[in-house]
Amino acid sequence: MGGMSLGSARGRAALLFLFLAAIPLCAGILAQASPDVSSHALFLQRLVNAAIERTHHSVRYDPAYVRIPYPGGDVPSNTGVCTDEVIRSYRAQGVDLQKEVHEDMVQNFPAYPRKWKWISGKPDSNIDHRRVPNLMVFFRRKGETLPISANPGDYSPGDLVTYDLGGNVPHIGIVVDRRGAGGRYMIEHNIGQGPRIEDVLFNWKITGHYRYYGPSR
Repeated sequence: MGGMSLGSARGRAALLFLFLAAIPLCAGILAQASPDVSSHALFLQRLVNAAIERTHHSVRYDPAYVRIPYPGGDVPSNTGVCTDEVIRSYRAQGVDLQKEVHEDMVQNFPAYPRKWKWISGKPDSNIDHRRVPNLMVFFRRKGETLPISANPGDYSPGDLVTYDLGGNVPHIGIVVDRRGAGGRYMIEHNIGQGPRIEDVLFNWKITGHYRYYGPSR
């Protein structure tokens, strides 16, 4: 008889107090568990804008090995390949893939494809970040690996898509927020004619699908 009934005013007040006291704790847990969605969305939009801006540049396709400064090095601005479109778009956001890839390769060299090690047998900041297979490993390690599918709705602006053009010839492009005639998002890339936006999402075999927001540190 002396116990407190949950149906009483005192009982309801106690339950309300416990509920309100738990709100800050739950909010703190959710904040720690959830990524900063808004900042990620803003980063991807800026990346897309930078990729689109790249189409205003005249670039002669040139895969030649070039010694460049480190960090922040780049081949001549009027030359480049598919990877340079990705590198330059990220660099416009303050993310230096030359530095990020080189640092990871120095610490984790065995994780990267052996095919690309025979030239020097060690990490090479002049060229390693400009190779599609190396970028694929890097994005898997440091970014998000997304599903490979035949559904255009699975590919969003800011995503990175890698391809096999045939004969194990690799390629990479950035999904942008412009749609082709079929309604799917198009790709900004350089496949030999300079930076272009084209409706080629499914033109070749897709080998990788990634999202990378830059270094977490």
